[in-house]
Amino acid sequence: MQQIEIEKTYLAKYLPGNLKAFPHKEIIDIYFPAEVHHPTLRIRQSGDKFQITKKWPTGDDHSQHIEHNADITKEEFEALAKASNRRIHKNRYYYPIGEKTAEVDVFLEKLEGLVVVDVEFDSAEELSKSTMPEFCLVDVTQDEWLAGGVLSGKSYFDLEEILAKYHYQKLVIP
Repeated sequence: MQQIEIEKTYLAKYLPGNLKAFPHKEIIDIYFPAEVHHPTLRIRQSGDKFQITKKWPTGDDHSQHIEHNADITKEEFEALAKASNRRIHKNRYYYPIGEKTAEVDVFLEKLEGLVVVDVEFDSAEELSKSTMPEFCLVDVTQDEWLAGGVLSGKSYFDLEEILAKYHYQKLVIP
């Protein structure tokens, strides 16, 4: 299924209060091909659901992406997972902000300390009228270094110099 995804992406300034009380899913993303700087093909395990996704910007504006999704089986996921070491492991929390729900991605393992917030919109007009949530530090929607395919296979240490430019402080859920 093809769809256009319209969203803003932020670095978190702090973790919203009682974040652990909100619904969340554990997500594993694996990107292909492993040899390219910014792979746009991924397989995802989100809870007990498995998908393959092709996602890329509609143009120079990284707030809008074309996304093709297809469900796959657990067996297909496990077989494909062997073909790449470009992995991301995170917990995604669904946190209400006004009439929207923010997806608060708390990265685990090698990227532990990184927290990214995505807010999806129904239209470009709605996006243009949006404001950054109070618990966020900076809008990084247009920053390619934070795209999943680019982040995959990296560690928090690999990002420290870039994050320091934003005065980002490592965040971890206790």
